Amino acid sequence: MPLERSTAVVIGSFPLGESDRVVTFFTRHFGKIRGVARASRRIRSRFGGALEPFTLGELVFFETAHSELVRVDHFDIVHPFARLREDLRHLGHASWMIECVARLTAERDRHAALYGLLVRALRAMEGAANPGRARIWFGARCIGVLGQWPRLDRCGDCGRGYPFPRASLGLEGLVCGGCAPGPAEATPISAAVIATLARLRAMPWEEARATRLGRIESELTAVLEAHVTRLIGQPTRTVKFLREVARVHV
Repeated sequence: MPLERSTAVVIGSFPLGESDRVVTFFTRHFGKIRGVARASRRIRSRFGGALEPFTLGELVFFETAHSELVRVDHFDIVHPFARLREDLRHLGHASWMIECVARLTAERDRHAALYGLLVRALRAMEGAANPGRARIWFGARCIGVLGQWPRLDRCGDCGRGYPFPRASLGLEGLVCGGCAPGPAEATPISAAVIATLARLRAMPWEEARATRLGRIESELTAVLEAHVTRLIGQPTRTVKFLREVARVHV
């Protein structure tokens, strides 16, 4: 069994048997992989708290001959991102980011650019007073890195060039008011949000972080959530939790 290693972020896990855990990692060198961490649920586990969501670490694992699951040898913490688990808003927005990575990528499909984006976004969110803004930066760039960026220059149905009076955003891009898709197929989108999405895609990371979103922040969030929903075929699991957190913090 060959021994492999890579830096990685924990993006999910679930119990296996009485003491083991299946952990999903997003790695720099191998993309998304799942592995069994033996005895990781025991009180005196050698993994300690290393397998918590968002944790950045050095992963060492063995390939197995008869399973897609690898065997996790050890996972040494580089940065725990503990603050993201201590505040409900940070927890919710960070969970949305790792859910996007988990559900929009295939196993063993290496995305070094997306890995770097995820780590930068987690670092930005950890120190942010408004974690939802880091989620927007990440979401806009994530769909671009994965080649799922929608066309914003013309109607995807009739080919009419933008701008036009009423616009919606569908899976492939903008749709004009004349083509009028149903609400499940496209989301109404304002000219301000269209312009901001285009800018966020082109800006360097630090410049994007410094961009003031103002009154369009909530619309940007809704548009990105709707677009990710169409890409994965169903709403994210995190969105209900985020709505409850927002209600509590009103």
